Amino acid sequence: MKRKGIITSPMTTAIFDRLTTLSEPVRVRMLRILAREELAVGEIARVLQTSQPTVSRHLKQLDAGGWVLRRPVGTATYYRVDEASLPEEARSLWELVHEEVEHEAGGASSQYAEDLRRLEGVVGARAGDSEALFRRLGGRWDGMRRELFGEAFVLATLAALLPRSTRIADLGCGTGALLPVLAQAAALVYGVDREQAMLEVAAARTAELPNVILKNGRLDALPLPDAAVDVALCQLVLHHVRELAPVYREAARILAPGGRFVVVDMVAHDREEVRETMGHQHLGFSRARVAELAAEAGLALLSWRALPPDAGAQGPGLFVAVMSPPRA
Repeated sequence: MKRKGIITSPMTTAIFDRLTTLSEPVRVRMLRILAREELAVGEIARVLQTSQPTVSRHLKQLDAGGWVLRRPVGTATYYRVDEASLPEEARSLWELVHEEVEHEAGGASSQYAEDLRRLEGVVGARAGDSEALFRRLGGRWDGMRRELFGEAFVLATLAALLPRSTRIADLGCGTGALLPVLAQAAALVYGVDREQAMLEVAAARTAELPNVILKNGRLDALPLPDAAVDVALCQLVLHHVRELAPVYREAARILAPGGRFVVVDMVAHDREEVRETMGHQHLGFSRARVAELAAEAGLALLSWRALPPDAGAQGPGLFVAVMSPPRA
């Protein structure tokens, strides 16, 4: 067929269509996980941390191009990639793109590596008789439990495991959301933050809690005496702090013998946009970096582990690390 002096053919049109499909990173990430596991729309959305309408829109294009296979299960539809069933030209193009993506995924902090971590969590969450349970409850189990009981009991239960004599410092406490939970179980709770506006909200929240003391101060110069607490907690704060070594030293200083410094923060990642939009000073932390900072402060890293991803979370994955002064 001639068009303005240019000869086109179905073959040239097909290759450009395939190139267009694979030019969208979300669709490439989708194909990569579907080549490993058969997934429903909601599961794909949780792995890719995007909305179900977005997933459905991309699946529609992949389905139209013959990239995915569908399998209805009750009211749900499962999707997968069968590379052997792809047309030869599409398979060759996918192999080229897939090889390049897998090379990039070799970095533990890449988005592709994070996809596989989330995929493992989504697949692992399936119950032994998941299909029967899903048909019966329609995937509403978590929502039903939240409607009945909420979620506050989870933190309260964990806090109740602490010895009643425990003294805790919430470093960078912000508006004090965690302070009432800790106060239920601990003897004394300090909330430390440098922003007075945050502390005013925390003060209103903890006004009826006599074992909560709020302090205005910086994390690199804590307004607490030596050996003042048994647990120092720093939750989703350190990625905002430019100089980390002084904070670790201060945390070590305020710990009593046998105390614990607990850090919850982001695993190392490559999502540069959070540095610009959220003011983050660090793109997460690796286990090696946490161990290095701990050692410089005279602390021993007792444990570091990635936390299971929250299905509704849009940010990078999190870890929890526990450090302590070495035993005498």
